[in-house]
Amino acid sequence: MRLRIPMLAAALVTAFSLSAHAAPPMAGSGMYTDAKGMTLYTFDKDPASGPSACSGGCAQAWPAVMADASDKPQGDWTIMPAADGGNQWAYKGKRVYTFAKDKKPGDANGDNFKDVWHTVKQ
Repeated sequence: MRLRIPMLAAALVTAFSLSAHAAPPMAGSGMYTDAKGMTLYTFDKDPASGPSACSGGCAQAWPAVMADASDKPQGDWTIMPAADGGNQWAYKGKRVYTFAKDKKPGDANGDNFKDVWHTVKQ
């Protein structure tokens, strides 16, 4: 990952090098990204608790940022159960996603998409 949360930087870089599935969030340049440097988003329609409001075609366009069993919540970052039985990262209680139309690190094509998708900012 190219961005870092100061207290987790070394641990997350190590976690990323061990698993391509896990995508612990990293920070820098004003927004958070996944392990590939792709921008992270929250969805206004997600409930505060319970399952994600993004499923089917929505989930294809907005893939959930999954956490491995070895990932640990810290600070504003928590882990919530995902619909598929796995675990999904959440920031300040909001589930976190990437956007399929972001093609390269740093793209933020989903920011304010339909006024319900927003980048996760520091």
